[in-house]
Amino acid sequence: MRNPTRFILVATLLLGCAGCDQITKGYARSHLSPGIVSSYLNDTVRIVNSENVGAFLSAGESLSKPVRTAIFQGGVGLIVLGLIATALLSRSLSRLQVVALALMAASGLGNLIDRILHDGHVTDFLNVGLGPLRTGIFNVADICGVVAVIVLLFQGGGASPDPR
Repeated sequence: MRNPTRFILVATLLLGCAGCDQITKGYARSHLSPGIVSSYLNDTVRIVNSENVGAFLSAGESLSKPVRTAIFQGGVGLIVLGLIATALLSRSLSRLQVVALALMAASGLGNLIDRILHDGHVTDFLNVGLGPLRTGIFNVADICGVVAVIVLLFQGGGASPDPR
């Protein structure tokens, strides 16, 4: 993949995914009362405004604020930069692998923006499930991260030569 095409692809995914994530979180913060659950599609989808100071399924929420800041802002910021650099610079990646890395970076970026702008909190608002089997509460950035992992799994995770 040529450099301009790769740059446009990565930039579009970063801006589009992180932008959609921030728009939906802004809507959740301004229109949903914290803790009030709205149920749709026979309780398959639940919408609830939840502020999370931890990571996936609230992991790390019991850490001190300085440690959470170092890990969830500093560490995640470095990982996001590394993912973007790899997506832009690695010539051994397939187009789908570039997409997956950009989606993973967009996932981290969306939640990083929240942490920086909202005192270390991330807004989550989606929950899906059937009966007692339910997901944790998540957001659009989390969806981007899951899609990235699925793409990498189907790609085999390894690098493949980039045909020119």
